[in-house]
Amino acid sequence: MLFTHDNAPTVRMTAAPARTRLDGVDMARGLAVLGMFVAHIGPAVINPTAGGAADFLAMLSNGHASILFATLAGVSLALLTGGDRLHQGLELRRDRVRIGVRAVILFVLGMAMTELGVPMMVILSFYALYFLLALPFLRVRPAVLLVVAAVWAVVGPVASFFLRTALSGETAGGALAFTDLTSLSTAGAGIQRLLLDGAYPVLTWMPFVFVGLAVGRLDLRSTAVRLRLLVSGVVLAVVGAGGSWLALNVFGGMRALQPVLEALRPIAEQMGKDPLDVLQMTGFGTAPTTTPAFLLINAPHSGTSFEIVASTGAALAVLAVCLFAGDHLGKLFAPLSAVGALALTVYVAQGVALKILMDSAGEALMAQPWLPLLGFALVSLVFCALWRPFLGRGPLERVMHWTSTKTSNALVRA
Repeated sequence: MLFTHDNAPTVRMTAAPARTRLDGVDMARGLAVLGMFVAHIGPAVINPTAGGAADFLAMLSNGHASILFATLAGVSLALLTGGDRLHQGLELRRDRVRIGVRAVILFVLGMAMTELGVPMMVILSFYALYFLLALPFLRVRPAVLLVVAAVWAVVGPVASFFLRTALSGETAGGALAFTDLTSLSTAGAGIQRLLLDGAYPVLTWMPFVFVGLAVGRLDLRSTAVRLRLLVSGVVLAVVGAGGSWLALNVFGGMRALQPVLEALRPIAEQMGKDPLDVLQMTGFGTAPTTTPAFLLINAPHSGTSFEIVASTGAALAVLAVCLFAGDHLGKLFAPLSAVGALALTVYVAQGVALKILMDSAGEALMAQPWLPLLGFALVSLVFCALWRPFLGRGPLERVMHWTSTKTSNALVRA
């Protein structure tokens, strides 16, 4: 259930008719997968001086893909528990167990991938914590969830900045591996990464899950709801990006960042970029603590309020467009929806494949920076388009569904 939702729960307490799967949600998740490919093995990653279309693609994907995943995770939690018809009683208790079991599986998978040394910032262990922390909020009304998300988006980054300043003053990044659990000190540092200073820390990422959970409680089949999502998304994106621009260029933020930008200038000149562009490419999940002015930027993996607002808006707009497209262009985009439905399998497979590829042919890829991205995307689209119509859930999705369903049925009896 990391990236996908189930159509029908094991036990239905009401006579409400079963609802078909929303192709638009899968389509949005499929776009997030392709965006993840761009962030992990795109031409701008293979060759930072590629420029042109490579930089534009990276600008669209970096940071946004993972935030779209996090927002859709909240949507999937809502859909798993009934969507706009929230499950009650026994059914909801079983849902909670299913979510908990899936969180455990994701946590272990995330540690395994990090231990393997895949060349990307693995999000699975963070997702596991998002799901567990969302459990007490499953019955909360959408309006309240949005208020919680808004407050968290403002307070979380500021609290993170001062906590990290007090603890170490450094930006750690990274995720959790099995070796982090071999001693109390490394385990403590690993937990701190998950909660505070890792690649996708809970303190600054929970607003995405809360927004997704609120959205999933709405009637996503309603045209009016979709239009509100689209308009709200565009407004939030403009407010987040525009607010950051004003804070930097009108209210003095750029002056405070000037020493940092000057230090980056030699590197920027070598890359043919502006120092601010280079600064915005160096995020590892949180804003550096050298100056509070870092909280004013809107950059991928910066963990600022401006990034949270702008990227949440982008995620909502993408979801709204995909919901419309899923209704009218479902067959045309069926391969993309299939990738979204098998997203966990694709995520793990691409991490392992990326590790093998970079270890065996990392330097050779410099000459063909677009080839890995095109290859990963094509293979994923073809594989998922062939798998889903005939076999349904993906391999890892089957494991998640079977294990969580069997466990919930055993632990929560009528």
